[in-house]
Amino acid sequence: MSGLVTRAARRGARMQIKHLTPVSPDGADPLVGRVYAQVEEDFGLLAPPVSLHAPAPALLAASWVMLRETLVAGGHADRTAKEVVAAAVSLGNGCPYCVDVHGSTLYGLTSADDATAVAEGRLDEVGDARLRAIAGWAWAAGRPSTSPAPFPSGQLPEFAGVAVVFHYLNRIVNVFLTASPFPDQVPAGVRPRLRRLAGRMVRPAAQRFCEPGASLDLLPEAPLPGDLSWAAGTRHVADGLARSAAAIEAAGETAVPGAVRELTLARLAAWDGEPPGLSSGWADEAVAGLLEGERAAGRLALLTAMASYQVGGSVVEEFRRDRPDDAALIGLTSWAAMAAAREVGSRLRPERDVTNTGERTEQ
Repeated sequence: MSGLVTRAARRGARMQIKHLTPVSPDGADPLVGRVYAQVEEDFGLLAPPVSLHAPAPALLAASWVMLRETLVAGGHADRTAKEVVAAAVSLGNGCPYCVDVHGSTLYGLTSADDATAVAEGRLDEVGDARLRAIAGWAWAAGRPSTSPAPFPSGQLPEFAGVAVVFHYLNRIVNVFLTASPFPDQVPAGVRPRLRRLAGRMVRPAAQRFCEPGASLDLLPEAPLPGDLSWAAGTRHVADGLARSAAAIEAAGETAVPGAVRELTLARLAAWDGEPPGLSSGWADEAVAGLLEGERAAGRLALLTAMASYQVGGSVVEEFRRDRPDDAALIGLTSWAAMAAAREVGSRLRPERDVTNTGERTEQ
């Protein structure tokens, strides 16, 4: 990407971030600079869902490491199918920003008709039978379902890894980014053309083979948690998720009161994955048993985990009254989003495989 385009993309990224002060790569923490450079090299632009984490450099690295090692790095699963998973999970979570981004990427990787069907949420109209089945599986990820995984067992770590990462990112994006990467004033009828244009721009990066494991040294080694044990068959995915989960858990121990962590985990364990409703009154009831000084954190954590689309400015500002710094805000929301994503991941075990082997691809 040219320097002019890179600078324009960085300016656009900063304009899309809410509730947090964007961090420039100039004079930033050395880890921030390393992550920014790798994101621009491997992803094609400085992605706001990653860069918004920069007030907490370890969380910035965690968000990038798990995104890169599941979606971007080469492996057994092809990039096109992984982008379908990213878009379908985002549809299921009501994250229009991520649908626009990954629906656009599909225009550079598959047919225009199938890319349009995914971007517009018409998953049952995807013409490619394999992609249609994978989209249906991804959309239902985390919800009660008896559908078998429509891919070989060797591809599970990558597909499930992408699903988990986007259950995380969708929640973070819904809290901290605008509804779309496209300007609000762009008419709905023009958006398909913008997606096609964006797809052409990111196609070279999306088609390039990225070496697995190249981001792992951004974070220290960590054991793979039991709820992510399905990733063990693919080393770079397992290592990426393990290191990222450890960094996010460490941030949560600092930013999230113990009682709030316990409440959030208990509610997630009993959750069926369906939206809890249009009103956020359920969260108010859930935090009633917490100490008064913990309720704002509890409300923000529960909403982020289970209904991120309900996190408005008032919820964020209530939390900031006691914890005004950006690092605490991204620390709490990151922990809550990852707790939800890991709960989803613990449910992503296929009942049977369609085939028994998978070919390695460099797409």
